[in-house]
Amino acid sequence: MANEEQKNTDKAAGNQQQQRPNNQRNNNNMSPFSNMGNGGKNSMLWIYGILIVVFLVINFMDFGTPKTNRLSDVEFFTKLKNREISRVVVVNKESGEVFLNSNPDARNPSRMAKPDYIISIGSIDSFERRVDEIQQQFNMGDRASIDYETRHNYIGDIIGWLLPLVLLIGVWMFIMRRMTGGGGPGGIFNIGKSRARLFDNTGNKTNINFSDVAGLEEAKIEIREIVDFLKNPKKYTELGGRIPKGALLVGPPGTGKTLLAKAVAGEAGVPFFSMSGSDFVEMFVGVGAARVRDLFKEAKAKAPCIIFIDEIDTIGRARGKNVNAGVNDERENTLNQLLTEMDGFETNKGVIILAATNRADILDKALMRAGRFDRQIHVELPDITEREAIFKVHLKPIKVAPDIQVDFLAKQTPGFSGADIANVCNEAALIAARNNKKEVGRQDFLDAVDRIIGGLEKRNKIISIEEKRTIAYHEAGHATLSWLLEYAHPLVKVTIIPRGKALGAAWYLPEERQITTKEQIIDEMCATLGGRIAEQITFGKISTGALNDLEKVTKQAYAMVTYFGMSEKIGNISFYDSTGQSEYSFTKPYSGETAQMIDDEVRAIVDEVYKKSFAILWEHRAGLTKLAELLLEREVIFSDDLEKIFGKRTFPAAGEHKITESVE
Repeated sequence: MANEEQKNTDKAAGNQQQQRPNNQRNNNNMSPFSNMGNGGKNSMLWIYGILIVVFLVINFMDFGTPKTNRLSDVEFFTKLKNREISRVVVVNKESGEVFLNSNPDARNPSRMAKPDYIISIGSIDSFERRVDEIQQQFNMGDRASIDYETRHNYIGDIIGWLLPLVLLIGVWMFIMRRMTGGGGPGGIFNIGKSRARLFDNTGNKTNINFSDVAGLEEAKIEIREIVDFLKNPKKYTELGGRIPKGALLVGPPGTGKTLLAKAVAGEAGVPFFSMSGSDFVEMFVGVGAARVRDLFKEAKAKAPCIIFIDEIDTIGRARGKNVNAGVNDERENTLNQLLTEMDGFETNKGVIILAATNRADILDKALMRAGRFDRQIHVELPDITEREAIFKVHLKPIKVAPDIQVDFLAKQTPGFSGADIANVCNEAALIAARNNKKEVGRQDFLDAVDRIIGGLEKRNKIISIEEKRTIAYHEAGHATLSWLLEYAHPLVKVTIIPRGKALGAAWYLPEERQITTKEQIIDEMCATLGGRIAEQITFGKISTGALNDLEKVTKQAYAMVTYFGMSEKIGNISFYDSTGQSEYSFTKPYSGETAQMIDDEVRAIVDEVYKKSFAILWEHRAGLTKLAELLLEREVIFSDDLEKIFGKRTFPAAGEHKITESVE
């Protein structure tokens, strides 16, 4: 059966070969020189090759010099002593033509005589003196005559003068083509042309549409409206409405902003220009503004159309923030041109601008005003429902086990972006293949999540028994407080196997909150300090393992005082700048007295948290010890083990969990 299929395939291939047009068949047999007129890379390579060959020919061929055997100095003077040489013609004081007595042209200088040998002459004076000494020494009556001639190689001189000039021009053209990104029509003048890629129905076309973008339902609603306007403009213009001129996609990295733009290109059915903000940046002055003008010129010619600029913060940063004040800022010139083109004196009908950034806070205010980017579409991290939809998209090409539940995978990845979920699916497939499995199972996905967040396990890392014991009690302290405190994230799994940079790691079960109360922050800080307190209670000394914990607690305490107004002494005041542009140029927008009050309040909050955590762990130190010893024995424990030691948790449980690194 397989042989028959192979024969059919070969037969079909043969038919296709026979049906191929003659001109296409002949193209395969064309000479390489046939492409020299096409202006492509092959023609330039042939030109460079020909120049190199000509250079080698000129260097290794001596035009105008007869092809004669060369004679060494020793052989010449030996023949001279033996009276075999009749005549020597010195040419340009560089070489000599030797005529023997047996040569019929030896005594006939009027004819174009062919010499018998050629010799090289270094110094003409030394050569003449040596010849005279030999002829006088041997009393030669019929001495060999020495004549002098000056000859010109006009062909070699002309080529030798032209070749360096041609090579210089060729090198200059090669460098200019490289500087302009490969050349093309216009040569160096092409540097101001737009580098946008065009997607349309006639040429390039993207295969991504809205069905390939899982989640982001709110963002897709607004984007669909823009696409619908381009397809059915009368639906909106008949009512007097107008479509927004620009939409800005804002969100954390990996949430799908660029993917959403690709889906617009696939759904719109109109020309779609795509480029990055860095494509406007060049070393030459004025190139960025020229590329902006050329981009909009092309877009107007193909209107209605869409322009997409990825990472627009590259050129859209707020003006006046340049550290090199007083110098020409090419980035600001590019931004000024972009502002003019988006909504200047001349309106752009049918040209819609889409842009993406994860730093909307640093963009220039003029770029964000109505009439330019009328809408800001926030593309946030997906919730559990959206993560489930994203998993369904990325699991399509993967051979998964029948027992895989997508909702279970969504619960394991709180805070993950769409790119993170794609990475989880890929990593799970790699882990399954590494273990020679035929399908990707549940444990492979769990290992992939652990691998991505916590890093690779380092079971071979050298850790002493004393250090391992300290790590076990440290992690047990975190686990105990997280289980006993109401608002702390309850523990799901904890391990003392080194992972990444951490010596221990713990998985918790947080709830996805939109707002956080002061009591919740306090309990989270208590659980964070549990490791340091457990070391102090058990060993009577502390270690450097709580560095990450102390850093986290300190930042939380300062945020409570300076950002959230959760301090009675400081009051309902926030020193947080949400714009990120430092509008008032304050490095520290409060007095020295207020700074001292902030430090005192932070210290008081941390001390209060420490005392509360110490009291809880001291009361349950027996359970702490039992949990730590169990962790030393198994290296990995789960929530069931905590329930057996401390009893069932009476507080409401959340539905998801994440991993945090506890010890560094």
